[in-house]
Amino acid sequence: MKRTQLRRRLITGIPVAGLLAVALVPLTAAADDPGGRTADRGRGTAAAPGAQAAQSGADLPYTEYEAEAGTYEGTLLEADSKRTFGHTNFGSESSGRQSVRLDGTGQFVEFTSTDAANSIVVRNSIPDAPNGGGTEATISLYVNDTFVQKLDLSSKHSWLYGNTDDPEGLTNTPGADARRLFDESHALLPESYPAGSTFRLQRDEGDDAEFHVIDLVDLEQVAPPAEKPAECTSIEEYGAVPDDGEDDTAALQKAVTDDQNGTIECVWVPAGQWRQEQKILTDDPQDRGEYNQVGIRDVTVRGAGMWHSQFHTETPPHEADGINHPHEGNFGFDIDANTRISDIAIFGSGTIRGGDGGAEGGVGLNGRFGKGTKISNVWIEHANVGVWAGRDHSNIPELWGPGDGLEFSGMRIRNTYADGINFTNGTRNSSVTNSSFRTTGDDALAVWASRYVKDPATDIGHDNTFRDNTIQLPWRANGIAIYGGYGNKAENNLIADTANYPGIMLATDHDPLPFSGETVLAGNTLQRCGGAFWGEAQEFGAITLFAASGDIPGVTIRDTEIHDSTYDGIQFKSGGGAVPDAAISNVVIDKSNNGAGILAHGGARGSATLTDVTITDSAEGDVVVEPGSQFVINGAP
Repeated sequence: MKRTQLRRRLITGIPVAGLLAVALVPLTAAADDPGGRTADRGRGTAAAPGAQAAQSGADLPYTEYEAEAGTYEGTLLEADSKRTFGHTNFGSESSGRQSVRLDGTGQFVEFTSTDAANSIVVRNSIPDAPNGGGTEATISLYVNDTFVQKLDLSSKHSWLYGNTDDPEGLTNTPGADARRLFDESHALLPESYPAGSTFRLQRDEGDDAEFHVIDLVDLEQVAPPAEKPAECTSIEEYGAVPDDGEDDTAALQKAVTDDQNGTIECVWVPAGQWRQEQKILTDDPQDRGEYNQVGIRDVTVRGAGMWHSQFHTETPPHEADGINHPHEGNFGFDIDANTRISDIAIFGSGTIRGGDGGAEGGVGLNGRFGKGTKISNVWIEHANVGVWAGRDHSNIPELWGPGDGLEFSGMRIRNTYADGINFTNGTRNSSVTNSSFRTTGDDALAVWASRYVKDPATDIGHDNTFRDNTIQLPWRANGIAIYGGYGNKAENNLIADTANYPGIMLATDHDPLPFSGETVLAGNTLQRCGGAFWGEAQEFGAITLFAASGDIPGVTIRDTEIHDSTYDGIQFKSGGGAVPDAAISNVVIDKSNNGAGILAHGGARGSATLTDVTITDSAEGDVVVEPGSQFVINGAP
């Protein structure tokens, strides 16, 4: 049976103020749950039944608290039944599909901590400026009924407008349809508060935003700044000064160059706010490649901790002078090979992906990456892309080399306009582990076996692994995507609340090199994934296999839990290729809200064998093969 396509909501001409009133449920709530939600954010406790859920996701250093799960006085915002995206829908873009709006003085969100904490992150939304560009506001933090401080909030990096699903077609100019409504603010607190402390975010006098929407709070016990290793040389010795607002790029670049040339052994970034307005790279006297695209190599950069050693950029990349690739921007590091970076933060200043004038938000870490590169405990925010691993062969061919054996761990990538980490241009034998991603504007994690390589017959993205990661709230595209290649794996990841696309997708769009061998999806937990996109005419499953052109052979899906999907649990989508002999075993699919447990489209081709698959509470049937489909499903429960 073929589902009726969603009708596009016609709201053109309705003012934003009117849209904000949609789906508001006024009430005052006092939940029995004190508000701690480690349940579906990390290891230890499963939010949904089954042993596998307890094993999925990153071992996070913070505890997450949902606003709606605490005590609050305000307005509950909830998603509609189809979690419609892109029409100023706060509920659809909220974690757990609920958040709390505060409008009046004295309204608050409150919860009791389950662990000691000396830092806070607040995922929030405040209004945009009437002509765009964002506003600044505060909200008051109390702990144990004692005022602690005002937290600074900003909407500079949120609020994109347009009724197109093409990200380059969105704009910063206010209009009727808005998306990417939330951003995050963070602060180290003046002291550590023990478990059992009561945290309250409250609208006081002076907290004068038109409204505050609070989605969630992270509380973390941050360790003191690390001491400088004896072998490292501080960027202060090169003239960098923390916390003075002056550009420290020249000092950082000189230190990195000296390390690359063997003059020093390691670059040390002490605790402090360091301003960076140029990409760190290798100067190329031959000026090869557009925008002097030669990365650093044989370099080690260490910081005192991602909460302590923080680079920030004030100039939007499209307004920066000097070396400024339109995609790669004026901050972060361009890496060619054998580089170690750890325990720092990189905060960009992007506000758009495309849009007015083709502006871009920059890339935190980019380049060829080569061999020997390891990145750990790096926080990247407000970039176009967190990490883009791989450069086209055509860009300085004599320097080309794919990422091989790359290791990313403990990453914290938030609030981007495109991908979190993308392995492309032949990247192989590489991994992302124990990392967290929130509010990415394209795939949070991707393998793209692109054709822009030296030898398409051999330079295929292969044997890459995404393991033990927590992915939340991609506002566009997938939690995890694999486009072509072989031997790639997504294992033990927790993926929640995709706005419009699958939690995991295997696909042959974007013209990748072919799939071959085996692709494994194992031990993953997906919660509230899937959605409608492309004019709300295409409905995606929590896991979607899309053989757009070439075939997708060798698929294994096992030891997986799929809960509360917006549409189908597993979907085989119509395309020009086939998905032959997919093996699906030990899978639980519970509550497909607007779809089937497993669906094969009418244009899908291939086959799947189900073993020990349990499907419950599906709106449109457990296993559905649409009329005309050439897809065969064996072993249906």
